[in-house]
Amino acid sequence: MALLNNIRQPTPVETGEPTPKLVGASWALLILNTLGSTGAQTVIPLPRSVIQIVTMGALMSAFALALVLNPRIKVRPSAYLMLLSLLLVSSIVASLDLESGLGALFRCFRFAIFVVTLWLLTPWWNGSFTFVRHHIRMFGAVLVSVVIGLVVSPGKAMPGTYGGRLAGAVWPLTPPQVGQYAAVIAGLAALLWLGKRMEYKTALAVIVPSLALLLLTHTRTATLGLVAGLVVALLSLALTSARARKVFAVLVVISGFSAVVLGGLLQAWFLRGQSQDNFSSLTGRAKVWDALLSAPRTINEYIFGVGLTDKSYGGLPIDNSWLAVYHEQGFVGIAIVATFLLVLVAVALLRPPSLARACAIFLITYCISASYTEAGLGDASPYLLHLALAATLLAQGGGRMREDDFIPKGRPE
Repeated sequence: MALLNNIRQPTPVETGEPTPKLVGASWALLILNTLGSTGAQTVIPLPRSVIQIVTMGALMSAFALALVLNPRIKVRPSAYLMLLSLLLVSSIVASLDLESGLGALFRCFRFAIFVVTLWLLTPWWNGSFTFVRHHIRMFGAVLVSVVIGLVVSPGKAMPGTYGGRLAGAVWPLTPPQVGQYAAVIAGLAALLWLGKRMEYKTALAVIVPSLALLLLTHTRTATLGLVAGLVVALLSLALTSARARKVFAVLVVISGFSAVVLGGLLQAWFLRGQSQDNFSSLTGRAKVWDALLSAPRTINEYIFGVGLTDKSYGGLPIDNSWLAVYHEQGFVGIAIVATFLLVLVAVALLRPPSLARACAIFLITYCISASYTEAGLGDASPYLLHLALAATLLAQGGGRMREDDFIPKGRPE
């Protein structure tokens, strides 16, 4: 935590100097890489091999752009990335015996490039909202593709295999993915509007469609994560912002009214036509979790796990970050993940109240809330990018290194 509390930059900075556009391009490519290669049937059939080439190409391009921006490989200290690097080392150790096959080593390679690219971008982690805007724009573009798929082919965008829930029909995205992206950018846009960093028309253009898509996905995890994240973020601003107090009060009134008047509809939406037994078992997740926990393991597997997998057990998705980390990276992985989450929480609590801190708290709260029914805290994923975004907002310094330290002279930005 001391590393994040005492972040410094090796060279003086010019406060008004804009961040290079290639930084945003690299961040967008990292997001593209984490979209995955599985999901609903698409309007134009895309072989999985083609999708994997695109996502891996995006990752390597993101790394190349970051290296162009930072050829001398100067980085800023980051406790979050140091712990993420330690998790990478643990993953490599667990994957070396090939218990999970050669795919484990490939996933380690992908994870390594992902982490190194984040390190190369740290010179521009300065507590500003630059990366927040890139985050909203890229995930917004992904959601636009979801809308296009819904318009072009409603049947494929809301297939029966997902119970009529909205999925990606242009790029293969599952309903939980669409719900996650919609919830995150809706929450960030709401906070930016609250802090007068985004005009209300722009905020509405982001929030309203995002919430509509979230409702169509019937994603309980994303919905609860959005509510929890906004509540905690607003409370962090309550003592210093009258506007935040008013918005929080309005939300409490609306929530109370909805619970009384729309209680039946809300219950039906959350149940998604499921029986009480299926709902209580978290749509069958509990059975997978019980099987994973009851399976015999060696001492080495308890400590380091079996190596990186596709986040499934017995052919079924694990859908729990903590159990996925336990399975793949053992108790060492759980300790590392818990530590970097605690570090981010502690740093956020130590920062004075501000909009940047509120956005970081929203992202951290969302990721912690979603970790119970979604995997992603132990490998390259949107969740690790959300937390990296929180780390950029919590970084001190407010400035940037000189571009001369990163871009060779004569090379255009």
